[in-house]
Amino acid sequence: MTAELISVGTEILLGNIVNTNAAYLSEELALLGVNVYCQTTVGDNDKRLMKFFKEAFKRSDIVILGGGLGPTEDDLTKETVCKALEIGLVEDEKAKSNMESILTGLGYVPSENNYKQAMVPEDAIVMYNNNGTAPGMIIEKNGHTAILLPGPPNEMIPMFKEYVVPYIKSKTTEVLHSVTIKECGIGESLLETMLLDLIDGQTNPTIATYAKTGCSEVRITAKASSLKEAKELIKPLKKEIIKRLGDAVYTTKAEENLEEAVVKLLKKHGLTLATAESCTGGLVASKIVNVPGASEVFENGFVTYSNKAKHKMLNVSKNTLQEYTAVSKETAKEMAIGCKKAAKSDVAVAVTGYAGPDDTPKEPKGLVYIACAIKEKIVVKEFKLNGNRDKIRENAAIRALNLVRCEISAEYK
Repeated sequence: MTAELISVGTEILLGNIVNTNAAYLSEELALLGVNVYCQTTVGDNDKRLMKFFKEAFKRSDIVILGGGLGPTEDDLTKETVCKALEIGLVEDEKAKSNMESILTGLGYVPSENNYKQAMVPEDAIVMYNNNGTAPGMIIEKNGHTAILLPGPPNEMIPMFKEYVVPYIKSKTTEVLHSVTIKECGIGESLLETMLLDLIDGQTNPTIATYAKTGCSEVRITAKASSLKEAKELIKPLKKEIIKRLGDAVYTTKAEENLEEAVVKLLKKHGLTLATAESCTGGLVASKIVNVPGASEVFENGFVTYSNKAKHKMLNVSKNTLQEYTAVSKETAKEMAIGCKKAAKSDVAVAVTGYAGPDDTPKEPKGLVYIACAIKEKIVVKEFKLNGNRDKIRENAAIRALNLVRCEISAEYK
């Protein structure tokens, strides 16, 4: 089964918004066994949209159009698709009621153009919107399908999951199943090298690697006639990849992130954590407290950006700061020790570094030291990170969490 994506909106062409919808849809369609061969972005112009849609509808099984379903004059997707397919529009009472309910609930009186969103293509499968006023539609004609989705991601994603996924699954007899292996610390290039023979020899299951900030993911996907058969196909390959990646693997759950894995590990061993941050400015602590239930294991977070704060709050020696500077393994070590003592925690992690924007005579941009104190053990790591200021800070926070994970795992092996 093949698909094409058409993103509608002049604001995308102008770069006013980033087209995250196309990335999401391509990834999700791949998981459903649908091959996406083409992506197009077109402005709010009915003639150009008509041209692109007609071409796509002829050559692909499914054409997914995102955006242009709003109430204004430049929202032309639905009308243009209906004109291209020679289909009329009819009023849908449920869509109308949904629109009226949402707008009146917000204190607005629906205007005449709002009722445009209650009009749907004849004989279409209507996808009612639980998060907005624009319904989506699935139109089948001549063995091809057009799927119209709203543009805002917080409307598009739930609608895709609720309606489109079951629809596509109903059109195929094959089952597609995936598992995700997440690692931190190896790096994208080395990861590919370690798995290259498996990647080169892949047929079914298939292997795909994805780079994230500071971490990577390996997705194994199998196609079979049943879920049980797909899982059996994946099992030996999953085992082999985990064996090769070793302790770098932090989860095999697609929905679990690194901070969740760290909190789970802390809970498992009955440990508490405290953080001391300079260049990351509380980012490590923020990631931890984003995890539900983190209050059970997270003691305290210190943001000690200045040397004065490092000395006053964490008892970092003035001599250390003067002799080695704030960006040094010596300072990172003393920050971790002071943090652990001040918070009375079982584990402490400290981050100090220089995130830029430019190099300095003493400190190159991206130089970061991270220390972890657990029991009587203290480990300090040096990192040279690339990218802009935000990327360096994000990467440093990820490395800090991973160091905590690695040291706890090593301590309780």
